[in-house]
Amino acid sequence: MSKVYLSYNNIISSLGFNSASVAKEVMLGNSGLKQIKDTSVMPEPFMSSLIDDDVLTAAFKNKTEKKYTKLEKMFITSLQDTLGQSNIALTDRVGLIISTTKGNIDALDAENDFPKERAYLDVLAKNVAHYFDFKSEPIVLSNACVSGVLAVAVAKRYIKSNMFDQVFIVAGDLVTEFILSGFNSFQALSSEICKPYDKNRIGINIGEVAVSALVTKNEENLSDEAVEILGEASCNDANHISGPSRTGEGLYRSIESALAQSNLTSEDIDYISAHGTATMYNDEMEAIALNRLSLEKTPMNSLKGYFGHTLGASGLLETIIGMYALNQNVLIKTLGFAEMGVTQPINVIENTVEKPLSKFLKTASGFGGCNTAVIFKKVK
Repeated sequence: MSKVYLSYNNIISSLGFNSASVAKEVMLGNSGLKQIKDTSVMPEPFMSSLIDDDVLTAAFKNKTEKKYTKLEKMFITSLQDTLGQSNIALTDRVGLIISTTKGNIDALDAENDFPKERAYLDVLAKNVAHYFDFKSEPIVLSNACVSGVLAVAVAKRYIKSNMFDQVFIVAGDLVTEFILSGFNSFQALSSEICKPYDKNRIGINIGEVAVSALVTKNEENLSDEAVEILGEASCNDANHISGPSRTGEGLYRSIESALAQSNLTSEDIDYISAHGTATMYNDEMEAIALNRLSLEKTPMNSLKGYFGHTLGASGLLETIIGMYALNQNVLIKTLGFAEMGVTQPINVIENTVEKPLSKFLKTASGFGGCNTAVIFKKVK
């Protein structure tokens, strides 16, 4: 069987509109999170990373007369860059996956200029696909907060099954009143930069990004930071609509299966890019699952302190940062972590350091009990 790679990519975020520059900011320890005071979405100030509308408008090159939503502009701007880097002709052998949890949810707001039909995910997907004239029908992947990294796994499966030779993924979500009010109803929002795995954490931050990447079997046309997708798996623990399994069962089985597919053991993993939402049940569940797999000594980080939780984009966003970390042999610190706040031992990266790296494990977990794990290996 041919190998499958994750290659050219782009990040549109509050830290920049280019993957390399965003990764550099993260390695320098700079966060895109800021305190936002906007009573139209939240009565109290909140921490978030938002895409500046003026910067996005300047970057978005509309080649049509059609009006696009903010999220569509973010998707198109990101994908435009990735397509340009890859220089791939869009034939019927090239697929497109749209990854999001809420899509154009703001189209349902009373004051929004767009018709409510724009909130349908298939409409969002078709608007993006038609802009670039993709020959294949776009595929929507919306599975809570594992969507971004699950899209990588699904793209790999499409290529392995010979449905496509190459698949582009674009992922993103907005920070809206609907999303903020939902998490606030759980009393889960933090008014400070979040603190994954920390004893003094008080909740999550929500952020917005758009990210895109190419999954391909063509090893002749790869980016410098490209990685091979060694193994992947997704498992639902069916525990609760919002709470994870207290034993980490779904995450445990996902990682176990990904390791088996990769023909690797826990000792072969150089570091873990974990989910790390800075909520008590998620952090504890991850610690339990990693201990069950003898991964408690493996260096691990959460990138939520740099971007916040970017929902359906988080898994792909954090994978791309992991690609750059692998390429540059850098372990990135977990911003906000100071004192261990889980009952099981884990090796949270406290300081950004250089270290030879070859393979990393990306994990994600989400509402409804979904869990995904993907293992990547450095190519160059």
